[in-house]
Amino acid sequence: MPRPMPRYEYKLVPAPEKASKHKGLKGAANFAATLEDILNELGAEGWHYLRADTLPQEERSGLTSRVTTYRNLLVFQRELPEVEAGPAPEPTQEPAPEETEDEPSLANLFADPDETPEIDDKPRG
Repeated sequence: MPRPMPRYEYKLVPAPEKASKHKGLKGAANFAATLEDILNELGAEGWHYLRADTLPQEERSGLTSRVTTYRNLLVFQRELPEVEAGPAPEPTQEPAPEETEDEPSLANLFADPDETPEIDDKPRG
């Protein structure tokens, strides 16, 4: 039986704008270590790094104007576990609700209260 197509879930994380402190590192090396920390943390949770994207976000500025800000995002992906296809569960039928004076059935809701309902005792067939 062929393996079904894998299904994935995705996680988008804002890329860091500042480097966190790493002892003995400065500049680009410090920033790279910050990214490495993020990648290793999410990798330990099963996330695979795909790419970095820059996407626009429109925001309100003042009362009437809008400004577009560009956000840098890190995109991660991980495979969802396979769902085994077993026999479908049998549908359960709920018993019909009993009619009470407070909750009349839909059939009696539109009936004329002065008329008595006819009961058909003839066998059908």
